[in-house]
Amino acid sequence: MMRGKFITVEGVEGVGKTTNIAFIERYFIQARQDIFLTREPGGTPLAEKIRDLLLDARQTSMTNDTELLLMFAARAQHLNEKILPALEAGQWVICDRFTDATYAYQGGGRGISKTRIAVLEDWVQGDLRPDLTLILDLPVAEGLKRAGQRSAPDRFEQEKQVFFERVRASYLELARQAPERYRIIDASGSIDKVQSRIKEALDELMT
Repeated sequence: MMRGKFITVEGVEGVGKTTNIAFIERYFIQARQDIFLTREPGGTPLAEKIRDLLLDARQTSMTNDTELLLMFAARAQHLNEKILPALEAGQWVICDRFTDATYAYQGGGRGISKTRIAVLEDWVQGDLRPDLTLILDLPVAEGLKRAGQRSAPDRFEQEKQVFFERVRASYLELARQAPERYRIIDASGSIDKVQSRIKEALDELMT
């Protein structure tokens, strides 16, 4: 059996990941592709408990190192319990955030060195990397405005705009360093235009 493809979707708050992941899901269903949809942090019962801790706005004393290690603890569980078995079974995995989010949020946002993150990435993932990463890109102010209309802010959403500017810059730098894996999707404008851009990237992957 052929190993499945691994597709991740990234971006700062308010870029429309949920809406566009639903579009990606429909695209693959129409293509009769067996898919597995998941998210990070989370994706398993244990990893979801870690997610609750990470997003809990009351956890004001959490250190940056604790946050980073919890992210990879959840990822280790998620990979071994869900993602790797799905890929081995030939499913195409679509994941809402993955390690690029760690480079962007804990690296760019919190200022943890990429070298330290890379050590954990290699330890937890080995040589596994996504086949395609879609970065939904939007000016931070616009994204935060959209996100603010959804619900009470979680621990990350409470950060200042400058934090998210660093996150966005980190995402764009990752894409510049490895253009063969990343596709930057302009998430401004109409949903039809955004999804047309996503479809182009998915069509390319399918050929």
